Amino acid sequence: MTGLQANLDKLEEAIGSACRAAGRPRGEVELMAVSKTFPAQAILEAASLGLTLFGENRVQEYASKAAALEPIRATTKCHLIGHLQSNKAARAAELFDGVDSLDSVRLAERLNEAAAKSGKCLPVLVEVKLSPEETKAGLEPQSGEMAQLLERLPGLTSLHMRGLMTIAPWGAPEAQTRTCFRSLRTGRDRWAAAHPRLNFDVLSMGMSGDFALAIAEGATRIRVGTAIFGKRTPEQR
Repeated sequence: MTGLQANLDKLEEAIGSACRAAGRPRGEVELMAVSKTFPAQAILEAASLGLTLFGENRVQEYASKAAALEPIRATTKCHLIGHLQSNKAARAAELFDGVDSLDSVRLAERLNEAAAKSGKCLPVLVEVKLSPEETKAGLEPQSGEMAQLLERLPGLTSLHMRGLMTIAPWGAPEAQTRTCFRSLRTGRDRWAAAHPRLNFDVLSMGMSGDFALAIAEGATRIRVGTAIFGKRTPEQR
């Protein structure tokens, strides 16, 4: 058994346990393997073990792996989960199967234009900032920009709004982490009622250290890197 297989087995056991504790079927929670900083070979091995959804942080890094990943292109998807500058929107729309970090009207318009030129309907998640940390990206839930984006999205026909994404505060107590995840779920419910033309099915929240709490609070997608691929070296961070 490879180290990656052992990691996956342990992770699956933990996800199943979290789902049972939350009274939810395992099938309600999608696993995204966060492959940022890891080489293409690690992604190929993960795909051979059955993983089909991957997350990358940077356009340029994924572009450098894309050719090597061509053999699994038809059976896997890779989404951008890191902050995206609007001047890189065209390349992102070309490379990725989804952008899970949409955080402005301008970026949405750029992605829509680029996706239309590529003949794609690009899935997107709106990133919501529910942490006080200044380094965290995303839209403040009560901001005018958030309201404008949700009003604008139905008219951007080359984007397919799928839901929301957030990142909990680093190293926060369990109660604070759960509050963050719960806030995304309750926000989703409000926005879904107010914007019936948009799809809010996906709640992407929870990573290697807190996915069990996210599952308890309603996550439909968890983003796990370290628990699958191992610890990153200082250079990889």
